[in-house]
Amino acid sequence: MKRVLIIASCLWLVAASVLIAHSVAAVFKWDETTHDFGKIQRSKPVVAEFSFVNNGGIPLVISSARGSCGCTGVEYPKEAILPGKAGMIKATFNAASVGTFNKTVTVESNAEGGTNVLTIRGEVIQ
Repeated sequence: MKRVLIIASCLWLVAASVLIAHSVAAVFKWDETTHDFGKIQRSKPVVAEFSFVNNGGIPLVISSARGSCGCTGVEYPKEAILPGKAGMIKATFNAASVGTFNKTVTVESNAEGGTNVLTIRGEVIQ
């Protein structure tokens, strides 16, 4: 019986510490982290929108969001996203050459894990 109480107490402490950690952290909850444009025209910019909600207990602050190349522009919220509120990151891709592409947007913030990577892909046609 004593062993059961000790195990139950340990499990309760672990569960409580997880709940406390989530209440003092910002947490990204993404609708999706990958966008496939399919076939797009060369030199005609296209935009992917990545929506998220702060599921944490403190304001979410994005310190930077940058594309993996000069062909990808990124817009992101500069103000803090309060707990339970939504935000959006926009990635604009302007292809200069024909062929398939796979680009990333790296988002750095105070959220759990620190860095998130979003992906855009597709095929550029003439």
